[in-house]
Formats: sequence, structure tokens, C-alpha cells
Amino acid sequence: MAEYRHEEEHLKWEGSFAEYVELVKERPWIAQSSHSRVFNMIKDAGVEERNGKKDYLFFKNQLFGLEDALEKLVEEYFHPAARRLDVKKRILLLMGPVSGGKSTLVTMIKRGMEAYSRTDQGAVYAIKGCPMHEDPLHLIPIALRDDFQKEYGIRIEGNLSPLNLMRLEKEFDGRIENVPVERIFFSEDKRVGIGTFSPSDPKSQDIADLTGSLDFSTIAEYGSESDPRAYRFDGELNKANRGVMEFQEMLKCDEKFLWHLLSLTQEGNFKAGRFALISADEMIVAHTNETEYRSFISNKKNEALHSRIIVMPMPYNLQVTQEERIYEKLISESDVSGVHIAPHTLRIAAIFTILTRLKEPKRKDIDLIKKMRLYDGELVEGFNDSDIQEMRTEYEDEGMNGIDPRFVINRISSTIIRKEVSSINALDVLRSLKDGLDQHASITKELKEDYLGFISIARREFDDMAKKEVQKAFVYSYEESAKTLMDNYLDNVEAYCHKSKLHDPLTGEEMTPDEKLMRSIEEQIGISENAKKAFREEILIRISTYARKGKRFDYQSHDRLKEAIQKKLFADLKDVVKITTSSNTPDEQQLKKMNDVISRLIDEHGYNTTSANELLKYVGSLLNR
Repeated sequence: MAEYRHEEEHLKWEGSFAEYVELVKERPWIAQSSHSRVFNMIKDAGVEERNGKKDYLFFKNQLFGLEDALEKLVEEYFHPAARRLDVKKRILLLMGPVSGGKSTLVTMIKRGMEAYSRTDQGAVYAIKGCPMHEDPLHLIPIALRDDFQKEYGIRIEGNLSPLNLMRLEKEFDGRIENVPVERIFFSEDKRVGIGTFSPSDPKSQDIADLTGSLDFSTIAEYGSESDPRAYRFDGELNKANRGVMEFQEMLKCDEKFLWHLLSLTQEGNFKAGRFALISADEMIVAHTNETEYRSFISNKKNEALHSRIIVMPMPYNLQVTQEERIYEKLISESDVSGVHIAPHTLRIAAIFTILTRLKEPKRKDIDLIKKMRLYDGELVEGFNDSDIQEMRTEYEDEGMNGIDPRFVINRISSTIIRKEVSSINALDVLRSLKDGLDQHASITKELKEDYLGFISIARREFDDMAKKEVQKAFVYSYEESAKTLMDNYLDNVEAYCHKSKLHDPLTGEEMTPDEKLMRSIEEQIGISENAKKAFREEILIRISTYARKGKRFDYQSHDRLKEAIQKKLFADLKDVVKITTSSNTPDEQQLKKMNDVISRLIDEHGYNTTSANELLKYVGSLLNR
């Protein structure tokens, strides 16, 4: 606490307007607009480029799978608005389905601005004692502003508020250089630079919530309703000046509240009380869902506002891996974070969720599963980045419908509470998701049938994962086995392609390439008899490419070969796994093998004792079907 108080004192600054102008000379960025401050806050957090796209690190670890939407938001709104282009005069409207990240994004911007205002780059200064935290540069008369811009390179927008205009005349005798200026720190709790407006009953909600109100107790003292000292400049638009104004569910607001936004966005001012227009510099961000937005634009009375709004779609995430991260984040923030969740559980839930959000591909050679894998960055034979881009442009509204993350987390939470154990697995969650479909208000009978189908697909995906996991654990020294098998295969492939013989390492005899061995591996990934020659030549080309670059080729250097090697090993072990896991009274040898497998599942694959035993039993039942 002592350190905190010391830091607070260190950050404070107070001086005259003349001293503030000297600060502006040294650090011109402190006079930036609200839009510029938001953009610089995001940019200063760091930017990473990958595949020609920008990842803004400001949003990292909070918003997942929305990289494209966030890049568009920064590049098409924040950046041009920061450069004072016309989009600065627009309301930013985030439109998307429930639980899609809209509120999280706005909260991040608000919390980010609070923290950024405490840094040197994000420092904000205001006229001391002003309830609207007014920009000190408004004190400079309009007649002198062109000269000021030529000398300092800073453009001044906005006029001095009625209250500060009166203070300048009465308290400081018109001498602007003596007006006190202080550093301010944005705080939603203290209503400094961050405002939030939420619609309520239109019959009882007062416009004063936005623009402030007359203080009737002071009229007798000041003698007039037009005296600015008799007015409370405490509306959300007043308090959000210099920062961010959030309109929650903006389109649910009564029309009289929305009209104030017309002049605020276009001219940078609004009307309050019996005063001239009051200048305000604030970024207005609102959010709504698609249904309300469609209803809003269909109403002709709202046409004036249409052109003042920039709509940024915020669809659901469409990547399985990122959806997993969303669940991990939500669980880590809950009281059940100590419950063991077996490996693949969240991924299987994510697969189901993503399938509900995807639209059927229009191309006949791509099904929903392939589309899901491609979107998640997996390599699918025969498809490349251009195919993914083509799919992304097939539907404008893909990702605007489907199951939301909150529903899935609710079902996971329900599983944890109901099961009352320290461990849950993918089957527990799938059962809970299935039971929960009846409780989801927006799921129609037709949708429910589709969703049950997606649960079946997710179950099949889990079956494959479970079998692979157990079979891997059964392989003693798995990597060594895979390496030995691959080396053997490559020796034979090289001899086959070069039309040469192999030498038996023990006898030294010459041998023809082992066609049976090569085909037993290639058949695992569907390489036909006609395609085997091309596949083998492709492997040799890859090896020579690696050698040329000084890189070592191993069994993980070629995805399809890796898959083939794994499947071959698993196929050879299937009978061993089947017998061992299904035995009701395992002998000593089988028991030892099972204990070894459980230990390996725990040590190497992230299971605990309960989930490892459950997995082993389940795979045993699968192999015996």
C-alpha cells in the first residue's frame, strides 16, 4: 500500500496552463484525441504479423478466434479515426450473437484506457476543477488556433464549455495562462473519462442521465437557469469526455436518447440545458445483436442515425483450438478450477460447438468435418489456403448463429456439480450437452436433430482419440518403435525408387525391396496401388530437400507418413490392447501391462488415476464391439 500511494503521488501533476503548454512542446502526444489514444493503446501493446495478417497483442489471452474481426476493427475503425478521418464521426456498433465477445471487447478497452492513462504515452491533462475534464487547449481563443497549429503542429477541436468560459472571466480575469491544469486518470468507478449508459424503462429514464441536469437548489443563489454554475454536468456524456462512452444495448434505447448522438458524432458537441452546444471528445461504442439491428435499420425514422454508425460484425469463433481456450479461460475463473478435466474433454465439447456454427460447404468435395479441420489450421490432403479463403467468402453470416460458449460452460459446470467427483471426461460432458438441448430456449425441433447429429460426430472423434491415446500408451518406447519402422520403410523405398537391392545387416545377402512391408504402411492412409510410386518418390524428394537445407528428416517430417507409421503400429497392437483391457480377471502379466499403461497415461498424457482407468475401460469396450 505504501508503494501504491508513492506511485500515485509520483504520477500526479498540477500546474498553470502556461506550464502545460511547455509540456505539450516536449510531448505533443498528450494533446491527442480520444480515438487516437485508444488506437495507440492497442498499438503500443504490440503487433505480430503472420501470413500477411496482424495480431494485436492487446486482445491476447482474452478474446480467442476473433483475429480477423479484430484486425478489421483496428484497421477500418480505430486507425483511420485516430488520423481524424471521417470514421471518427461515427458510432462504433459491435454486432454479433450472444456471448460472442462484444461486452468483453468493450470492457477490455475501458480497463485498458484506465491503465494507459497512467503511462507516459497515455497521459491525459484537464482543466482543474472541471466536471467534464475539459481539454486545456480549449482555452486558446479560436482566433489564435491557426497560429498555434503552425507553431506546435496540433489542431484544436472544440470550444470551451459554458462553465469554464465563466470561470475564465470571473476567476482568472481572462488570463488563460493562469488557469490551473492537472493530470487526470481514467476510471469508470470514479466517472472520469469512461461512461456507461444502459437503457431502462423509457417512461422513467431521464435524458439527464446522458447530459446532466439543473441543480434547482442553486437557482436562488445564482439567479438564473442559464447560469452554468446552477447546472450539474454529471451525465454520462459529460463524464465520458476525453475517453470512451459505452452504450449497452444501444438500439433498445428510446429515440430521444439516440438523437443526442447525431450532433455528438458529426459535430463533436451536444445540447444540454439553456447553454450553447457543449463540445465533447469521446469514442462512442455500442453493441447489439443481429435481430435488433435488422429491426433498427428497417425503421425509416432511424435513417439519420444509419449513416452515423459503423457496424462491425463480431461473429462466434470458428476454430476448435481457440474454442478450447475460451473454455479453459472461463473454467480458470470459476470455483471449479481445481476439478480434474480429462484430456480431450474440452476439445470434444469445442468440436460439437464449432459444428453448430458452421454452414454446409457449397463445394461437393468438402464436408463439414473437413471444413472444421481446415478452419482450425489442420492440413487436409488436397486443400490449401486458397480453398480456406474461398470457403470463408461463401457465407457473409457464418458464425452469427450456433451454440454459445456460456451454454457449454453451464453444461460442463452442471456435469461437475452433478457427478460430485474430482474428475470428468468427454463422455460426461457430451451427455450433459445432450440433456441440455431441451433447456436451450432458442433451439427448435429441427435444430435439435442437427445438434444431436453433431454430438454423435463429436463422440466418434472422441472414440478415435481415445483409441489412439491408449494404443500409444501401450507401445513401449513409442518414439523408438516409430523410428525403427520408418527407417525400415525408407530403406525399402529408396531401393524401390533406385531399382536397387537391400543388404541384410546380419547375413550380408542381397534382398529385393519388401513390397509387403511398404504396402502395409501405405494402405493405412489409403494409398492405392496406382498411387504408391508417386507417394514413394514424394518421400524421397522431401528427404533430399531436408538434406539440402541441413535439416534432419524424421518420422514427423511428413504428416501423411507420420500418420501411416502411427496407424501401422496401432494396428499391430490392437489385439494386445483388446485382450488386456477387456479381461475381467487379468493375469499377472496383463495386470502389469495395464498398470504400466495407466502410469504412462498419467505421466505423459495428463490423466489422473480416475480418468486413466475410465479411458482404459472405455477403449476396451470399443475394441470388443
